[in-house]
Amino acid sequence: MDRPRLGFIGAGVVGTALAKGLARVGYPVVAVASRSAERRRALADALPKADGVDTPQEVVDAADLVFLTVPDDAVAAVATSVAWHRGSHAVHCSGAASVDLLEPARAQGAAVGVFHPLQTFASASQAEKNLRGSPFGIEASSGELLAILRGMAESLGGTPLVVSGDKAVYHASAVVASNYLVALLDVASGLWKALGLSQEEGLRALLPLVRGTIENLESVGLPDALTGPIARGDVGTIERHLAALREVAPDVLPVYKELARRTIPIARAKGGLSDEAASRLSAILHSADGGKRR
Repeated sequence: MDRPRLGFIGAGVVGTALAKGLARVGYPVVAVASRSAERRRALADALPKADGVDTPQEVVDAADLVFLTVPDDAVAAVATSVAWHRGSHAVHCSGAASVDLLEPARAQGAAVGVFHPLQTFASASQAEKNLRGSPFGIEASSGELLAILRGMAESLGGTPLVVSGDKAVYHASAVVASNYLVALLDVASGLWKALGLSQEEGLRALLPLVRGTIENLESVGLPDALTGPIARGDVGTIERHLAALREVAPDVLPVYKELARRTIPIARAKGGLSDEAASRLSAILHSADGGKRR
């Protein structure tokens, strides 16, 4: 089929990035609705063929495929609030929920789907930059809609991932990889205060290391990207870490020990950690008072 006319209900960061990105690669975006008149106008003005409309129903009436880019908790309510046309398509962008969230639309004859950019969007401008080339978790109630969503992902230079099973597991994986990386760097950079430096200085110093680690993951993958004392079987260094943290940051000890425990099997898979060193590390990390006192 020809590329469908697209509509967006919601003009936040994700909706704005998708609307602009899809319009840029040739998808006609014809209608935009948002509770914020300012956002609605701004997005419609940035698109070549879009009208800013007052109600979600006007978007459904104008478009072949409607993205519900509203907060997750509002998707079902919005889908219930409008009259869907048989043969139309309703798509949400939640990573944690399945197509079941759009059951009110499916009950009225619409095909329903999910189009989730597996990417981090800290701002609208960053979202537009990061969108191209991202993987997209997709799900659809019909083969026709699945083909449309695949085509969209590929047009954006991305990889379509047909996600089955519990979507919450898929989303939890993304949260660990992205959101909790931020939390982990908050912990790591916070330790620099004990060195007489600011957390901001610590973060700036650590970011090149983080980038290098990601590049290693891209180039050699798991487990070969693992470096450091556990990969080398350097038990004494781990003991010194534990002793130092006990003195200056005891609240970080549980985080450090849990991550270290989970690093042991990766090091074993890489091949640089002996049975003896692995056993010693495991014993130290599972003890209530691991690490040498200084």
